[in-house]
Amino acid sequence: MAESRANDEQIAYWNEKAGPKWVAMQERLDAQLASLEGALLERAALLPGERVIDIGCGCGSTTLEAAARVGPGGAVLGADISRPMLERARERAAAAGLKNADFAEADAQVFPFAPGQADAVISRFGVMFFADPAAAFANIRRALTPAGRLCFVCWRPMSENPWMRVPLAAAAKHLELPPPPEPHAPGPFAFDDAEWVRSILDMAGYSSIQIDRHDARLPIGNSADIERSVDFAIDIGPVSSLLMGKGDDIRSAVRASIREALTPLLTPEGVVADFATWLVSART
Repeated sequence: MAESRANDEQIAYWNEKAGPKWVAMQERLDAQLASLEGALLERAALLPGERVIDIGCGCGSTTLEAAARVGPGGAVLGADISRPMLERARERAAAAGLKNADFAEADAQVFPFAPGQADAVISRFGVMFFADPAAAFANIRRALTPAGRLCFVCWRPMSENPWMRVPLAAAAKHLELPPPPEPHAPGPFAFDDAEWVRSILDMAGYSSIQIDRHDARLPIGNSADIERSVDFAIDIGPVSSLLMGKGDDIRSAVRASIREALTPLLTPEGVVADFATWLVSART
């Protein structure tokens, strides 16, 4: 990614820490987020023959589905900063025989997309990590045709997302939490304020901005087994970082507290919690 180091911290994080972990859990994460991905692609309404860019494509789930929808006459470019995740995405595209799906190790904030190369840009939780989101979305807009459209899904506040809030509160009984991040700092909940998202897109030159609430009740970790849900809560999200370097006694105590906190959410389908997102679309 020689074109820029605009997001060095996020690049390091998604290559060294989060990326390998998401690759290892790819199947469970894709199953976990399938309904949210479906809502995103329904909003995007991709047509056969269209050209698409998938920002923050990760292990490629949205890219592969978009490639299937636009068909052999269309093309999809999956862009991500995580090399391990891109390697998995390429493997999956090859295994599926999708010749119209390509991938680039690219920071979308500064990557030199060809002007007007895409009819649509989509993203499943991949746009909340930019150091300068207004600059990033302006760069993405230049990659769209004059009638192009942008569609993405992002998290609403943590207070509305017990799948992450509950385990973190349980871990806080044993670990000191870091101070809250600055408002809108890069991270999963950077876009939790809809009006701020609207202002960023307006500043970047978009129009017809639509931001809708989208809610889902999903089994945490996509498993009926509470222990696997506890594993998911520990491995994905802020608890993982808090436990780095901690001893087995602290890890065991945190695990027990998270299990206790998740037990009231246990159903025959698993530990089910609310997943609260914004579904965002805009036009150039």
